[in-house]
Amino acid sequence: MASSVLPDVGPDAPLYWQEACRHLMKRDRVMKKLIPQHAGVSLQSRGDAFVTLARSIVGQQISVKAAQSVWDRFALLPKKMLPAQVLKLKVDDMRAAGLSARKVEYLVDLALHFANDQVHVNAWADMDDEAIIAELVAIRGIGRWTAEMFLIFHLMRPNVLPLDDVGLQNGISRCYFSGEPVSRSEIREVAATWAPFCSVATWYIWRSLDPAPVAY
Repeated sequence: MASSVLPDVGPDAPLYWQEACRHLMKRDRVMKKLIPQHAGVSLQSRGDAFVTLARSIVGQQISVKAAQSVWDRFALLPKKMLPAQVLKLKVDDMRAAGLSARKVEYLVDLALHFANDQVHVNAWADMDDEAIIAELVAIRGIGRWTAEMFLIFHLMRPNVLPLDDVGLQNGISRCYFSGEPVSRSEIREVAATWAPFCSVATWYIWRSLDPAPVAY
């Protein structure tokens, strides 16, 4: 039987992680069993904002392995992975790295948004989640799901509920509904007890499907 003792969350965990675990284990029977099974690991932010979003575009609709391969070739093209450097690249070179014509357009649009200060990176700390999502989805190739992953994995916002995420849907189906398909309203109902730590609960739901921590 799983222990209900609060687990060690590791040295790099967000400051709110332990408080979130305490809240979730107290309020939710599934979390009470699930969280102690994954001690010593937590959400971690990687890279900078531009690189994180560029990687998310490169990885769209292809396998993780293929995405890494294309990214490795693409990353060799600019001297440094900066918006201004990406804007200097030739389309033919980007295509030769394995990028589709559409993804080249998306990466150029991303670089333009950053180079022209159409995204307010330095103001994000003071902006709410929906305002940041609105800024990000104005970039071609970035939809709400990608913006939500960015909020969770890069900005480490504690209370994001990505309703369109297949892993979250499958995990809630398995953990709360005996494998039956779940609706958006049912996901919201389950998550009502998670707030204000929906990101943390979502992360543990992902762990229930795949113990290896995800990073974007």
